[in-house]
Amino acid sequence: MVFVKEEVFGPLMSVLPFDHEEEALSRANNTNYGLSGAVFTRDFARAHRVANAIEAGNVWINSYNDLPPSIPFGGVKQSGYGRENGLVTLDHFTQWKTIYSNLGTFEAYY
Repeated sequence: MVFVKEEVFGPLMSVLPFDHEEEALSRANNTNYGLSGAVFTRDFARAHRVANAIEAGNVWINSYNDLPPSIPFGGVKQSGYGRENGLVTLDHFTQWKTIYSNLGTFEAYY
């Protein structure tokens, strides 16, 4: 299926059987895109292990597309740069600068 390796937006779902966790991860990460993904399982330890290994900006466990506005959203690879939503948005639009002011006498330590 072509849409398995492309970034598509729409009501599509692929169901691909696999024999081993490593095979599923290899397939999931074998793409130039990485916007989001999901893991559905009853084994929560496995869910966290697999979610951590998926190369995507957002990964849901036993859910999909639940995204409160306070949660950062964004992809990896060719699915985007940076994050939007939440406090990380403020950081994206902030340019930090430090100014140190000595109000007393200056002693050169060098």
